[in-house]
Formats: sequence, C-alpha cells, structure tokens
Amino acid sequence: MSTPPPTGLNPDGTIAREGSITHVPPAFAPLIQALRTHLPHTFGPRLHSAYLYGSIPRGTATPTVSDLDALALLRTPPTHEDHAQATTLMTELNAAFPAIDGGDILLEHTDQLLRPLTAQDGGFFVACLCTPLTGPDLATHLPGYRPTTLLARQTNGDLHRVLPRWHHALDRDRTDTDLTGLARRIGRRLVRTGFTLTMPTWGGWTSDLRLATDLFTHYHPEQADLMHLALRTATHPSPDPAPLHHLLNDLAPWLETTYTATHGRKTTP
Repeated sequence: MSTPPPTGLNPDGTIAREGSITHVPPAFAPLIQALRTHLPHTFGPRLHSAYLYGSIPRGTATPTVSDLDALALLRTPPTHEDHAQATTLMTELNAAFPAIDGGDILLEHTDQLLRPLTAQDGGFFVACLCTPLTGPDLATHLPGYRPTTLLARQTNGDLHRVLPRWHHALDRDRTDTDLTGLARRIGRRLVRTGFTLTMPTWGGWTSDLRLATDLFTHYHPEQADLMHLALRTATHPSPDPAPLHHLLNDLAPWLETTYTATHGRKTTP
C-alpha cells in the first residue's frame, strides 16, 4: 500500500504552523480566556509571550479527556520558583475547569530558543507547533523549517537520554495517576519519534498520532505491533505497567539504535 501524499507544508515546502485560536472548541474557551488572564498576572513584565499547543488549538480536543498544553516564554531564564508557580497555576486551572484532564505549562527563555541549534528544536516547536495566545509571536524571528534529517535529529534524537529517566520513573511511580501520566508521555513520545524517523523520507509533517503510526508502520512493518501498542498507550493510557515494560524493553531500544544510525544523536548547544 502506498503512503498518502505529504501534508502539513506551505506552498514553499516549509512546514506549516498547526492550530489556531479560532479552532479551539467552545467547551475550552473559558479555560483559554482564564489562562490568557492569569499568565501575565503570574509572571508580570517578564512574560514575553504565551502559546497553546496540542489538541486544543488543533480543534481535536475532547472535553473531560484532553489535557491543556501551554508554553510561556520569559524574558529571563525561568527559576525553580517560576516552575513552581506554573505548576500551581495549572493545578488551579485543572480544578476550576472540568473540561480538561490535567496538563502542563512549560517555561522557556526567549534567548535560548533563538540560538541556532536550539532553534531546530524549541524554535521549531514555537514556530510550527504552537498557537500564539498573548504577546509578540517569537516565530517572526525564527526561520522556516523543512522535514529534514537535521530537524529529525534535533527534535527527537535524544532517546538515549530519555530512556534511563523513563525506566527510573516506571520503578518509582506507583500511584495510578502517576503511572497513567507516564504511560501517556511514553506512548506519545515513541509514536512521534517513530514518525520523525521516517519524516524526511515521507517529506511532510503531521501531529496526528494515528497517521504518524501508519506512516511508521509502512516503512517499518516489522515493528508494527509494538508501534500500535505505543499508539494505544498514548491515546488510552492506563496504570497497568505491563505495556510500558514491553515498550521500554523492546520498541524503545530498537528505535533509539535505528534513529541514531539514520539521523544521529541530538546536538546540544
């Protein structure tokens, strides 16, 4: 079976930005307005800009099931206190708005994202995967991005660093909530890494986990069962640790070795 034609590109071949505030489902609109109000109050003039990413700005979020994914860019490097404030705000929003099931507010420093190598990871994230919420859009200072080996390496070429942390977390996390959250993170990351492994060959971009899985299994059918398990873990996570052990012991090592041989390991600035 042939692959679908490449999608997610601008007419010039660069990767198009996903999402829009206009795509936010009505059930999440009060939450997004609250986030837009609270972030400037939390970080004051140090807040450069804020963004949404994930299913909510793409218009595919499901009320009471989807989580909130947000990014706040600060004019100075974020501190431990800043991260604690972001966590507190996220906890308050989660309690106040039943439309979401948890979430994260990431913090980054604007200057860091403008550095050349970081721009192939964090910069790409802002320019292509994030939807502006408030403040000046940092994407105006970033280049266009294409589905190249360089982008693949700098976005997901760090599984060798992530795998030990996942094993440690699996041994440590014992509550159902912790294990379910870990399952969602591992499943999503493995599917996305499988996609970017094949992205330069396919020549397009997608954040759709099902399409990403189909593309990966087209090029690597021998790993289809494990990648479909990763997809199920990403979309229907549970506290059962058995699938996570299966993924971490079988799919993840193969993916890390193949990814490194194909694209190399991520280079840090």
